[in-house]
Amino acid sequence: MRGSSAHVTPAHALMPHRGAVGEHYSHYLEGLCMSTAHRRRAIRLLMILALSFGVAACGAEGGGEPRSAAGNGKGDVSVWAHEGQDGENKALRKAVLAFNASQSDVRVSLELIPGEDYTETITSTDSADLPDILEFDGPTLANFVHNKKLAPLFKYVSLTTVANATEAVQLQGTIDGELYGLAMYDSGLGMYGNERLLEAAGIDYPKNAEEAWTADTFAQVLAELASKDPDGRILDLQEGNGLATEWGTYGFSPILWSAGGGLIDSRGRAGGVLDSDPVVAAMKEFQSWKPYVDPDPDAFADSDVALSWAGHWMYPAFRKALGDDLVVMPLPDFGNGPKTGQGSWSWGIGAATRHGKAAGRFLDFLLNDDNVMAMTNANGAPPGTVTGLEESRLYGKNGPLRLFTEMLSVPCGSLITYIDKSCVATTRPLTAEYPKVTSEFGKALEAIYSGTDPGSALADAARAIDREPTEKSASGS
Repeated sequence: MRGSSAHVTPAHALMPHRGAVGEHYSHYLEGLCMSTAHRRRAIRLLMILALSFGVAACGAEGGGEPRSAAGNGKGDVSVWAHEGQDGENKALRKAVLAFNASQSDVRVSLELIPGEDYTETITSTDSADLPDILEFDGPTLANFVHNKKLAPLFKYVSLTTVANATEAVQLQGTIDGELYGLAMYDSGLGMYGNERLLEAAGIDYPKNAEEAWTADTFAQVLAELASKDPDGRILDLQEGNGLATEWGTYGFSPILWSAGGGLIDSRGRAGGVLDSDPVVAAMKEFQSWKPYVDPDPDAFADSDVALSWAGHWMYPAFRKALGDDLVVMPLPDFGNGPKTGQGSWSWGIGAATRHGKAAGRFLDFLLNDDNVMAMTNANGAPPGTVTGLEESRLYGKNGPLRLFTEMLSVPCGSLITYIDKSCVATTRPLTAEYPKVTSEFGKALEAIYSGTDPGSALADAARAIDREPTEKSASGS
């Protein structure tokens, strides 16, 4: 459907016939259809909702699985969140206090859990003991859904809230047609540049995704910059974060999709995708950059290097250090179009909650413009809502990080099995096996950077990802 001007199915034809509920959605969507952008979001939302109704209608009642209950919209609601930056924690606490002060039916209690322990805490907690509302890192969604830790949101969160979520956020939070997560903010990934150093070297840099350097051009740029630098180290890859960590997968898996490959295919298999010829060639390019990399984490801020491959969270420090010399560029194009990373922390409702309606009320409040802007002003992230992006000083129409907004507005989504040039923002795979996928890719990335043959490293990673648990235990590895 992307970019097509051919026949478009009318919104009402996509609507599941569910009596008054269906009527409510249809009337709401009539109000939305005032522009092409609104219409596109509405139709995508309708498809998600249609699938949601179908799955809900066909779901089995038995099996001993945890099932959420709506409750009466009143009572005590418990919330778990990861302990982030001080500004993030303050914004979240303030939102809870404001919600509790705004009404008397629902009382929200917040528990912040250290970030390094957070995901493991959810993983090791029985579904029945989870809170009514919980935060989770985007890539863990499929694993938590698979293990029955989250409830679908469509029964509890208002359609207004869902419709205001960006397309990328909706796609990140959807599994098998069910919406399980919504986010206050997203993430941005690109290439920061020091304009003064680039101009001194005679380098003309790309201003948008359409102008992205090809991989070959990027190699030439590195060589040209190095020839004019005392030590020849002119690139920062945020190496200090560790390549075998989530930074490695988030920061560098877009190379795979840009090369025409990926981490896994639509069946969840890595063989033939992660170790495909285009990906191996792209990783050889990545490996060739090492002589140009300065491992000093302050190299870019100190103007010792001209380029930094980094996320949105580095903008405040880089802006403070470089001022107007700071520019933002897309990542290189390896043949299948430039790609960027996408996805961050999301909010969901516990699978065993007895207070679904009350939990939904709080999420509606938490995801309003005031709270989204307070949070994103604190952490510098792209707002996860349409209205938040429009209002943002950094990501709005004339903002310095508008490029991130433009790239996030063309999401590839986890539901697209073949990622081509028509999309830019890639979501890490929504699979229950994601912990294994990211671990094995991270090991391969670190090995490649350290000099291991990319073909061998990627083939080993693909075999490890595809190995069944019984095979793993039998082999003793």
